[in-house]
Order: sequence, then structure tokens, then C-alpha cells
Amino acid sequence: MRKIARGARAAASALLAAGLAAGLVACTDDPLADQYREGDNKGFIAADGLRVEEVAPDERTEPIEFEAALDVGGTASSADYAGEVLVVNFWYAACAPCRVEAAELEEAHQTFAADDVSFLGVNLYDGAEASRAFAEKYGVTYPSALTTVDGSIKLAFAGQTPLNAVPVTLVLDREGRVAARIIGQLEEASILETLVRETLEEA
Repeated sequence: MRKIARGARAAASALLAAGLAAGLVACTDDPLADQYREGDNKGFIAADGLRVEEVAPDERTEPIEFEAALDVGGTASSADYAGEVLVVNFWYAACAPCRVEAAELEEAHQTFAADDVSFLGVNLYDGAEASRAFAEKYGVTYPSALTTVDGSIKLAFAGQTPLNAVPVTLVLDREGRVAARIIGQLEEASILETLVRETLEEA
């Protein structure tokens, strides 16, 4: 297996929601952050349908194990990311929200380039050539798994994400468990960055 370069369910308690809200305090002009801070600890839902969910450590499921064929060639597996926080983004080239959020995902990717954080796309419909063309056009520097080559990765995540609601972004903790979900188009990198930072800081 080739090692890849480094790059929710509702909030279970007031502490988790407060942590995310505190992390977004700096974004005082960010309406999404404002809406999250006004939430009721049941997960943040933006006006456009974006949903952010966190999963408390004691409520997370078993680690997700997967293998994948990559659009850049070679393969990856969950073992390659052991001990790291992993961001997994489900997308495809014809998905308009996926095109819009690509810059936000890449911004978050670059923010954590020096940390134990990796990013992996999961392209649900395209072949390698179309997937790489998308990455080049929108400046995405992390690889994507191709379900058209190996659909097992889609099955591995089937119980954790509504794949009919693409785009979806998951944050996996260092044990490979889902710590947070972003369902819908990510409009602000700061939201994902806060979720990743909180997961990194867990004991």
C-alpha cells in the first residue's frame, strides 16, 4: 500500500457545542458561525441546508476500515492514516456544490499541512482522468478514491453518511471513528478547521 502524504450525528453535549462555537468566535462577520452559536446543541443547520454534526467520543462507532484505488495511481487504506485525523470528502465532478466548496476544503487542507491530518476525496462517479482534471482546475492537492474502480470504500462508509446528499465531509478521529459530519456544501473553511482542531486536541 502506498502511504499518502499528509496534507457529525448531533452534538452530544453543551461542552462540544460550546467548543465549536468558541472556535468560531473569531469569525464575527461569518453568518454561518453566528447561526451555529445561536444553536441548541442539536447540530448546526444553516439556512441553505448545511448541517454540521458532532459525535461525542463515547458515542462513536467502530473504526472504519477501507481500501481504495486512487485517481493519482496506487492505492490507500485506512491503515495508511493510522494515528492521524482524516478528513474524507464525498464528491463528483458534475456536482455544482462540490465545485464551489473545493476551495474551502483545500484551504483547510493547507492549514493543517504540518499536522497529523490527512485529506482524502471519494469520487462517487468519475474515472481517474475526470477526477484529476477536476483537481487541477480547482486547485485540489490531495488524492481521491475512485468508487468506479473499487466500490468497497463506499460500502465501508455507507452507515456513516447519506451518499445521496453529496457533498458530505467526515472528520475521522485518530482511531478511525467518525467524529463529525458536514452534510451539504461547506461555505466556510473555518467550520471544518474548527472540527479538525477539536478532534486533534482530543486526548
